[in-house]
Amino acid sequence: MDALLTALGTQGAATTGTGSTAGSMTTTFITFGLIIVIFYFLIIRPQKKREKETKNMLATMKKGDKIVTIGGIRGTIVSVKDATVVVKVDDNTRIEFTKGAIAQILDRKSETAAPVKEEKVAKQDEKAEKIEAPAKKKGQKPPVKSEEAVEDAVVVEEQPATEEEKEDKV
Repeated sequence: MDALLTALGTQGAATTGTGSTAGSMTTTFITFGLIIVIFYFLIIRPQKKREKETKNMLATMKKGDKIVTIGGIRGTIVSVKDATVVVKVDDNTRIEFTKGAIAQILDRKSETAAPVKEEKVAKQDEKAEKIEAPAKKKGQKPPVKSEEAVEDAVVVEEQPATEEEKEDKV
């Protein structure tokens, strides 16, 4: 019986020694898990997002877009092929680049910008038509006119800029 108690006593002592080791192992695993989560949110996830945006940009390139290459060369796209892009740099100078060498698109083709301006003008016209004078009620004083109220009711018609005006701005 003494042998049994002695064996149980030594076994209990052994489990307390491994308990502290298990606690330090748990702390180590939690620390490594936190480091992995931090790396994911600070490094891996933003990099994947940038790669996705770049891939979409390269897929949507078309003739007439103004671009900048990785080397800093600016130009206008003349033609888009499967793996390459021909860029007009000067009047008679054309250079062929791989699509991966395009860093960013500066200006989209003016055809895509024109409908956006027309939509904005149409929305402004709708807002201007909706502005009406407040209805008078019996016993109510007429509203005091201020310069702000007059400015809100003014309709300004904008005409899209011509190609020459756009080039002058650039």
